[in-house]
Amino acid sequence: MPYRDCFILMGMGGLFILLGLATIFWGKREGKSYYNSISSRLDVREFLEHQPERLEPGALKIGGRIAIIVGLVMVVMGGALWLWG
Repeated sequence: MPYRDCFILMGMGGLFILLGLATIFWGKREGKSYYNSISSRLDVREFLEHQPERLEPGALKIGGRIAIIVGLVMVVMGGALWLWG
């Protein structure tokens, strides 16, 4: 495998890691902004109990973790192929 292919693989892994971190922070910001806006309403039961749970912030966080794992695997694979290839 040519060296440039290894660097492309590692670059794609780095991109996945950056996108994963971005989605995790986006999910935290979405959840915080939603519950901050709902805390100003008269009926604050949903704010206190977090029921029903909003799926979007949680899904963004989980997707970010998956992207980070995929990115780390790609970086490790690219590094291994570069060293032993």
